[in-house]
Amino acid sequence: MPKANQTILELNLNALEHNYNHLRSRLEPTTKFLGVVKAFAYGSDAVKISLKLQSIGVDYFAVAYASEGVVLRDAGIKLPILVLHPQAANFDVLLKHRLEPSLYSTKILNEFLKLVQNEGLKDYPVHIKFNTGLNRLGFGENEVDTVLEVLENSREIKMVSIFSHLAASEDLNEKVFTLQQIDTFKRIATAMENKLGRVVFKHILNTSGIINYPKAQFDMVRSGIGLYGFGNDTEIDKQLKPVATLKTAISQIHRILPEESVGYNRAYISSNERFTATLPLGHADGIGRQYGNGKAFVSVNGKKAPIIGNVCMDMIMIDITGLNCEEGDEVVIFGEDPTADEMATGAKTISYELLTGISQRVKRVCIDH
Repeated sequence: MPKANQTILELNLNALEHNYNHLRSRLEPTTKFLGVVKAFAYGSDAVKISLKLQSIGVDYFAVAYASEGVVLRDAGIKLPILVLHPQAANFDVLLKHRLEPSLYSTKILNEFLKLVQNEGLKDYPVHIKFNTGLNRLGFGENEVDTVLEVLENSREIKMVSIFSHLAASEDLNEKVFTLQQIDTFKRIATAMENKLGRVVFKHILNTSGIINYPKAQFDMVRSGIGLYGFGNDTEIDKQLKPVATLKTAISQIHRILPEESVGYNRAYISSNERFTATLPLGHADGIGRQYGNGKAFVSVNGKKAPIIGNVCMDMIMIDITGLNCEEGDEVVIFGEDPTADEMATGAKTISYELLTGISQRVKRVCIDH
């Protein structure tokens, strides 16, 4: 029986390469690939993930905030880095580290332009974000002329691309809406190109877009969750490999008598004799209270063990009745079985939330061979 001495998040870089190659195989050879490595590379390790992706051929990176891009630059990432949600307060950081901002509103566009002008720069690369239906960030279709006027009258910034983001590319019940988004984006791109007199670099597809709407791959695609092993579809998930496996070890085993309780607020009361194991991780590590009380299970020597009682800050308890295990045995919280998606679904959330929520106090260990 495998033994473990601490809680770790094991990162399989071979699985990452497999996922990248699989997603690449769905694209035209000329389509560029942007790897989304925001939020610690979906809760893993942004530096190690990015260095691996850079080595195997990714063309671009994207982060949410400037500080995330700085970490990558300091680690030796040379590829272009798109900052998806830049804040005006960090524009100086963007410039210092040659990060490329998404400019999504008149206010942000003008503020960034002013700073670049003050710095005396020319042709600084920027990306223009258009809102086609997600209604989160982006210029509206009716603002094309406004954006063009600024771009045409400025030599300080240079538009590298225009892009948008799909709202429901994983939900085929929303196919009509998604196709409307793509058509809107095409209209915007055509208007931009006609007035600029040149072809504009374009991208709109996310992971589910790559899978479900390959005809809209334009010049580049952006993949986040797919790189980490999830395609928002059970059949696609079978073709991908989870990168992250959260492992821990049994700290103590308890015999629970009938009518005895387990954990805070006596949330679990045994109806008969049971055996429980206490594990050294909890909601401070990213396993939220929503996973307690039988909503999720973990794997003990290949067997399912439900989480019982309320999740504590630093500990969870699992029911190991009938399982062959002992203190010190390894426990898989999520990985290949159960997957992060399966665990998240049991708690009525999504794999993104579970993965990105794993605390930085959990040690990351990489496998790359």
